[in-house]
Amino acid sequence: MINKTAMVTISGRPNVGKSTLLNALVGEKIAIVTNKPQTTRNRILAVLNQGETQFVFVDTPGYHAPRTRLGEYMVRVVRESVADVDAVILMVEPIPNIGPQEQQLIKWIAANGTPSILVINKIDTVKKEELLAVIDCYQSAHTFDAILPMSAKSGDGVRELTAVLNQYALEGPQLFPDDMITDQPERQIVAEIIREKLLLCMQKEIPHGTAVEITKFSERENGIIDIEATIYTEKASHKGMIIGKQGAMLKQIGEMARRDIERFMGTKVYLQTWVKVKERWRDSDFLLRNFGYQSD
Repeated sequence: MINKTAMVTISGRPNVGKSTLLNALVGEKIAIVTNKPQTTRNRILAVLNQGETQFVFVDTPGYHAPRTRLGEYMVRVVRESVADVDAVILMVEPIPNIGPQEQQLIKWIAANGTPSILVINKIDTVKKEELLAVIDCYQSAHTFDAILPMSAKSGDGVRELTAVLNQYALEGPQLFPDDMITDQPERQIVAEIIREKLLLCMQKEIPHGTAVEITKFSERENGIIDIEATIYTEKASHKGMIIGKQGAMLKQIGEMARRDIERFMGTKVYLQTWVKVKERWRDSDFLLRNFGYQSD
């Protein structure tokens, strides 16, 4: 029976492995994962019930210097998410140097007085003795409650992390039902799956100028789900690249997305995709709200 809860924010620079950790913690693919920075744009909440404790994890966009209104929104999400929680995980790479992103995150964590855990990810990429310099570097910058080396990709260290986080659980009613693993609506998850395939298939400069809107989401009597999605890009030249020669690239993106959506929904899916141009949508408050980024 759940009688304790702990709300924990996962923070860090882009591409450090936050979404991989979130998925490993809850045992489900909640957040999209690619090797490109700034994959996560919004706050993602995931729920793990373990024993008498309900953990609520908040995955955040990677902290970076914003260059657009979307970037400003993402930074605000990060700053707000490291406050008013029971603990904050600062996830870093095994490098004995504190970059400006980590310095700012540490500053926010310290200002809020939030209990914090340093997770040194990607330990499979360095020798064990090299971790000592990384630990010394961060210990000199902030007093962390715990420092845990980890490989979120392999799952090494994940169980130890949940054991440490249990100390922050407070007595009280559970916040979410037993069968709930995320607060994201199905439409949003489907849109993110399509965007993940864009990130995986396209060149570096294109995906960050794209957004996905689900314009139809309906279920037939036989259980098949019909989904129509529009991919927006900022440049006409990028539209052609996303569609590809004779539609080959868009077909590949759609097929990859459909397979993942079917696994997520547990049923057959009929997916149709279109590509439209919306210039400078990342600087439009109206379009940011329309695409699910509630910029004020």
